[in-house]
Amino acid sequence: MSEIRVKRVYEDTSPGDGRRVLVDRLWPRGVRKDRIDDWAKDLAPSDELRREFHGHDFDFDEFRARYRVELEGKEEQMKELLTSTDGTLTLLFGLKNEQQNNATVLAEALRDLGG
Repeated sequence: MSEIRVKRVYEDTSPGDGRRVLVDRLWPRGVRKDRIDDWAKDLAPSDELRREFHGHDFDFDEFRARYRVELEGKEEQMKELLTSTDGTLTLLFGLKNEQQNNATVLAEALRDLGG
């Protein structure tokens, strides 16, 4: 079982990060590709959900619920992500809010799946 961490993509890399995977639909500005091992944009929230959440059309609890629904049916991709490392998996996101973001929801879903 991998340890799953969540971290802003703009934070410095550290040896404990393990495999660093971007889980945003859009590539973050100013971030070099050599800072990220993989990009799982298919597991990121849909453009519609992302826009509505960023536009403050609803709160984080509703975002979490709707994103979890979007992740249904993507269990194989999620399992592949979990098995892509035998150590730490760090999910990277671009939002400033470190508690309420898509990476924290995806981490919950991965843990529920057995990660």
